Amino acid sequence: MPRLKEVVRKPAVQQAAGWSFARYLDLVRATNSWVHEPADIYDRLGPLQPLIGAMWHGQHFMAPYLRRPQDRAASLVSKSSDGELNAIALHHLGVRAIRGSGARGRDQRLKGGSSALRAMLRALAGGENMFLTADIPKIARICGTGVVLLARMSGRPIVPVAVATSRRKEFQSWDRASLGLPFGRGAIVAGDPIWVPSDADDAVLEERRLATERELDRVNARAFGLVGGSDPGAGLRRPGAGQPSDRAS
Repeated sequence: MPRLKEVVRKPAVQQAAGWSFARYLDLVRATNSWVHEPADIYDRLGPLQPLIGAMWHGQHFMAPYLRRPQDRAASLVSKSSDGELNAIALHHLGVRAIRGSGARGRDQRLKGGSSALRAMLRALAGGENMFLTADIPKIARICGTGVVLLARMSGRPIVPVAVATSRRKEFQSWDRASLGLPFGRGAIVAGDPIWVPSDADDAVLEERRLATERELDRVNARAFGLVGGSDPGAGLRRPGAGQPSDRAS
């Protein structure tokens, strides 16, 4: 008998699982009553496109809700087996996956960080919005340098975003991920755009990194507050952990 891990990694199984997950996310989107903040969120974001939508890692299941049908979008997805499932689901939701992630001090080439950065720059230059999680890999709620470097190199703004639902499954994972459930209320919150000058030095990059971190905390707290809850990932940031060394997180 084949082991379970071998079965779930079969392409046909992953394709079916990814399609099913996409349809589940469609159900959650259709059966929740949504509020946007600001109320004219897409009127405000429209002139900023293509933009860099940044979110905390525990929000990654909900990222497709940020895209309108007419918006072209791509998302950074890890090269892990879990990432393959996410990439398939994103495809069925109209979002193009770019595979790669930061390596947190290891050789970036081992995880596709450098090639992913180039692919994200091409996506933005071609008019696609780019969505990615801002955390350093496996270090929750510490914004990495990758997102601010992408903003500096592309000339496009970072827009911190958060999505929350009143009914949700919360996981005891390193990022305190949450997955929306049907038949509740939902909130989509976008923060103020953060621009990074093309000539930004290390001091400016650090200032914009911290600004992104603070705004991500704010929009997450607000999104969960709007649906009558609290951010399950609040308080995960560890003192002394905010010294990012990644370059494509």
